[in-house]
Amino acid sequence: MRLTLATESAYPDRPNEDFIGATPNAIVLLDGAGTPADLESGCSHGVAWFSHTLGSTLVAGITQNTGPLTEILASGIKETAAQHDTCDLDHPGTPSATVVMLRRTGDTLNWLILADSVLVLDVIGAEPMVICDERESMVGRQYRAPLNAALGGTSEHADALSAYMSAMRAHRNIDGGFWVAATNPHAAEQALTGSAPVDQIRAAAVLSDGASRLVDRFHLSTWRQCLDLLEHHGPEELIRQVREAERSDLDAARWKRGKIFDDATAAHWLFA
Repeated sequence: MRLTLATESAYPDRPNEDFIGATPNAIVLLDGAGTPADLESGCSHGVAWFSHTLGSTLVAGITQNTGPLTEILASGIKETAAQHDTCDLDHPGTPSATVVMLRRTGDTLNWLILADSVLVLDVIGAEPMVICDERESMVGRQYRAPLNAALGGTSEHADALSAYMSAMRAHRNIDGGFWVAATNPHAAEQALTGSAPVDQIRAAAVLSDGASRLVDRFHLSTWRQCLDLLEHHGPEELIRQVREAERSDLDAARWKRGKIFDDATAAHWLFA
């Protein structure tokens, strides 16, 4: 078994809102939902604090608890919410994060995915299996037109991003909308879960959407090529290629996106 991982903030002077943690038998990745400066959150701690606090809580939980991953996530959300002290947990902009949990128990690999981070399984003798919760992107399509029309780095783009994020808050953690880890433990029950025999999986990749964008947004790589890159050159090289692509399109004219640069995190777990 070999496990490699890397993470890099979008900008050197800003905190990394991603979290990555691992044990000999598990990986936990969170991607904090960044909030434009002009939108209030009701929280004095910030998104990085939330993702790192919940992430470390989940690493401890997945180490100590052999129960279902949904149970561990629900408990972690509840425990993190209790640490908010005087924050307004009912505020629609309270910090939130995507979650990927991957655990090996004996001969079985179990996973949980909530929101738009990505799990890619290198299935022996078959095409890669890509698992991602697409509910957020499906909801967001109705609001993205002004954001896509604006050039990155302009005031119009910043205003459109704030309007997009504000509109999306009305659909967060409700039936018919999309689900993320925030303050409601019920969100854990909405996660995508599954399992597979370990002997059918050669490797697994866990990616925040800032790292997966090389494939699913920029289309500069296939998932097969991404897995090979991670195995032979490591997660750092994947992130380097993402940054190179981002720098080549600073106005988001080629690849429409809300964040010109994004925190990027990748882990590769080789079983066989």
